[in-house]
Amino acid sequence: MPRAAVAAAAVLGLGVGVAGSAAVVGLADGEQPVPPPTTGEISLVAYDSCEAALRELKNAAMPHVGPYGFAGPGVDYEAGAEGDARVAVPDRNSTGGVSAAEAPGSSAGKQGGHSTTNVHESGVEEPDLVKTDGRRVVTLADGALDVVDVATRKRTARVELPMGTRDSVYGGGAANQLLLDGDRALVMITNGYVMSLPAEKLPGGTPPAKEVWGSQLVLVDLTGAGKVIGTLQLDGFLLDARQVGPVARVVVRSTPRLPFAYPDLPTSHDAATKRNKEIVQNSSIEDWLPKYELTSGGRTSGGQLTECTAVSHPQRYNGTGMLTVLSVDLRKELTTGDPVSIAADGDTVYGTGASLYIADDHVSHETGDVPPAERPQGDVRTEIYQFDISGEGRPVHVASGRVDGVLLNQYSLSEHEGHLRVATTTDTVESESMVSVLTRRGNELAQVGQVGGLGKGERIYSVRYMGDVAYLVTFRQTDPLYTVDLSDPAAPKVTGELKITGYSAYLHPVGEGRLLGVGQEATTEGRVTGLQVSLFDTTADGAKRLDQHQVPGGSSEVEHDPHAFLHWPDRDLVVVPITSSVVDSRTGAGNYDAGALVLRVTENTVDEVGIVRHNPRDNPGAPPRRALVVNDELWTIGHADVVVSDLDNLNQLARIAL
Repeated sequence: MPRAAVAAAAVLGLGVGVAGSAAVVGLADGEQPVPPPTTGEISLVAYDSCEAALRELKNAAMPHVGPYGFAGPGVDYEAGAEGDARVAVPDRNSTGGVSAAEAPGSSAGKQGGHSTTNVHESGVEEPDLVKTDGRRVVTLADGALDVVDVATRKRTARVELPMGTRDSVYGGGAANQLLLDGDRALVMITNGYVMSLPAEKLPGGTPPAKEVWGSQLVLVDLTGAGKVIGTLQLDGFLLDARQVGPVARVVVRSTPRLPFAYPDLPTSHDAATKRNKEIVQNSSIEDWLPKYELTSGGRTSGGQLTECTAVSHPQRYNGTGMLTVLSVDLRKELTTGDPVSIAADGDTVYGTGASLYIADDHVSHETGDVPPAERPQGDVRTEIYQFDISGEGRPVHVASGRVDGVLLNQYSLSEHEGHLRVATTTDTVESESMVSVLTRRGNELAQVGQVGGLGKGERIYSVRYMGDVAYLVTFRQTDPLYTVDLSDPAAPKVTGELKITGYSAYLHPVGEGRLLGVGQEATTEGRVTGLQVSLFDTTADGAKRLDQHQVPGGSSEVEHDPHAFLHWPDRDLVVVPITSSVVDSRTGAGNYDAGALVLRVTENTVDEVGIVRHNPRDNPGAPPRRALVVNDELWTIGHADVVVSDLDNLNQLARIAL
């Protein structure tokens, strides 16, 4: 009989025991999370040995082997520099799980005279390309980390980052995520999504001189001129991270390193598939588990990142992907992060102060399909794994659950008063959305309530949970803003439905009974026409729109990355980066603009204060990526510079080149 991973965590290597108590979903005060064994389909079960792990991984992956390895529908290919060398490129929209719903009073507001990253949960930091502690602004640009002193408005340090290989076959590096604690920064770098290629398919016919790594964690000392004090190179793609105090939990997605064959003129698809099945069958456990190379404390080590018994799996999985969670204390020397792995795919990470959730919708990011056995009646189900992170050691798996449909992003999830609320959309011809309420019973996230039938034929565009109420936007032609009462977890109910044109892609609380939406206006036929910022009154059961601000032909990064949103309640200000392009129907001339749009949002109105541009209006270039408030100054951070403006009148005070 399979053993439950959480029943004997110390033996199976999934954790070191739970140091916390009541913070885990579904636990009463003082109750310890020691659930009974289970044989449920979605409970995580640890492998007994490396032999068992290899055998089961092969069996799970074999049905997904094709002429291009594990590639299938939904995977794009880019030709290499020479010959037929090809590299699979993952869907970048799936990275970062990228962002979630934020409760009122979160870290986006005032903290000691400066703003912080717009995050999902107060006290839980999320990685972003800019951070500030009020004394300095730390940002990533062009493969380097820059430190700008707030008092002098001068750059005090520039630390060049090890970006890995830049060979065109493997793709260049991208450093755009960092976390901050005191004088330390943890930078997350993705060097490109690497697939192993046989030597005859590489330019020149020979493998690279040194191994190519998919990602890196770089620990940087920010004092003085700054310096790199540790690097951890990893297989796979850095999915997301959450930081509580000095400890970051970093989630990495990896795939097996197998030298798959590729069809060409003398090799048919069938022959390539047969050869690839042989490659899988003849592989070793070292080919399946992620590897690492660590340089820290003047020493370099490397090898297999995860022990076989620290890998767990659900009953049904496709074997083509693996998720690994690392624990990194920014105040200590960089290590391998005491990793724990799941033989599963997934792209959504959500965290609270005590729990880390990883969601898997069974859409493999390597194969691009969903195994028929895992798609009952043509639908998709999302499996959610909850880990306790209240202790200092490895995350401990404490519960698993399942909901129908797929998530939009981490904003679809919210933990509140012992329950996990989950908003999903079914993947059927006649789609609909729903909100499910789960609670922890033993090691199961059991469904206790659900309300469905939202936005039939549409999909979710944004979600915001505010206490016992959820607000959902669905869209196809018009924008129903649904109000869902969750005060009774066993009987959630829709209490309002506001139909307006366009949609909100991001929702943000801006005061008691007020909600701001950032998205697109649209015609009654559903054709989008430009950026729209809407202010909603949520004091009644059904929301109503009080005011709106539109930018014809405009769009904002906030629509797909809420980290770009800034709310500064002390001055009733909201800042969003925008680009706009409008063509004169008479002359055909285009009018392009880019900048940081500053709005004043009062109880009933949304008014434009101005636009901060980093370049002349006749040549605006790209918009700034982020905005911060520090000491009554507005700092906007672009691709190549930082502009400091007076918060009262937006007059430029300084420009710092990066």
